[in-house]
Amino acid sequence: MKKTTWKTALPILARRVLTLFAAAGLASCGGGGGDAGGGSEKGAKPRLAYVTNGVDPFWNIAESGAKKAGADLDVDVTVLMPAGGAVEQKNMLEDLVTRGIDGIAVSPIDAANQIDLLNSIAERATLITHDSDAPKANREAFIGVDNYEAGRQCGALVKEALPDGGKVMVFIGRMEQDNARLRRQGVIDELLDRPKNPENFDPPGAEVKGGRFTVLGTLTDQFDRLKAKANAEDTLSRFPDIDGMIGLFAYNPPMILEALQGAGKIGKVKVIGFDEADATLQGIIDGSVHGTVVQNPYEYGYQSIKVLKALKAGDRSVIPADKFIVVPARQIRRDNVEAFWTDLKAKRGIGTVRSESEAGKPRDRAGNAAKPDTTIKKP
Repeated sequence: MKKTTWKTALPILARRVLTLFAAAGLASCGGGGGDAGGGSEKGAKPRLAYVTNGVDPFWNIAESGAKKAGADLDVDVTVLMPAGGAVEQKNMLEDLVTRGIDGIAVSPIDAANQIDLLNSIAERATLITHDSDAPKANREAFIGVDNYEAGRQCGALVKEALPDGGKVMVFIGRMEQDNARLRRQGVIDELLDRPKNPENFDPPGAEVKGGRFTVLGTLTDQFDRLKAKANAEDTLSRFPDIDGMIGLFAYNPPMILEALQGAGKIGKVKVIGFDEADATLQGIIDGSVHGTVVQNPYEYGYQSIKVLKALKAGDRSVIPADKFIVVPARQIRRDNVEAFWTDLKAKRGIGTVRSESEAGKPRDRAGNAAKPDTTIKKP
């Protein structure tokens, strides 16, 4: 067991203090009373929070979307990013409701073990999930990609890169998250040509063999970049004949590329990614990455705040019947990477972005536009 010293304790304490100050800042945005949980006073701006599942450039894009929605829709928005895992996320959520937040959009780190926490939060504030769902909790809706389908899209890219099949390894941050489990399973089911079934589950440590592909295993890193790189390096050492490496969290493909660079194997092992890290996109341009499946974190942020504001106003028409607001995933290859990256850079500069995605309004799981019209008119 690691010993806690002042050197290790200070960063943790600093994050806790920052979390408390961020939550305390909510109290100055409006008074108590009103909704259950002591939300903002009647006539005051709604106070909404967007809580991620970690710290990553991916979430910086989502933050831009959330803040743009706050400016467009005249609401106060707080964005919190837990660096300390599920425990810190729990503290953030509890601090927010203690301070009287009106609504929270959260990406649960460990949905299966956070049901009681999320239900408690939902009793005191309007609660939705984004990016990763907690379908057994009392959340109002989920905003994000269909991660199983997105995983199958990633598997299709692997098939393109390795038309004759081969041996591949899957790299991912953690398996506790609902999105991670579904995404990984989608990849495996696609590679093994299985019928679509999101309920499938192959144990992470087991080798899975199909007609053309062998999935050697799934390695997790718990959001530790050094561990992610070490996993890739160890894989190259243990399986020198590996054909493909699949990185399913945003930082995984860049860490895979660093490991390949160190081993002198850039271009010799196919890399397929998920999300839109700069190194991944540059790798597609350079030819060291075959392709990636991207989400739309900007819209995760924007739509989360838009839906929370509508619910705060009593407008439930923004929630589809299946409570699943799909922001579609996309495959990025060499033929469309530059246009995508140009648009992404614009989204990172908050003042130059449209409030709705190029793909149009969010859709439900079946691909239908949410009805009645979910668009909230800007004041």
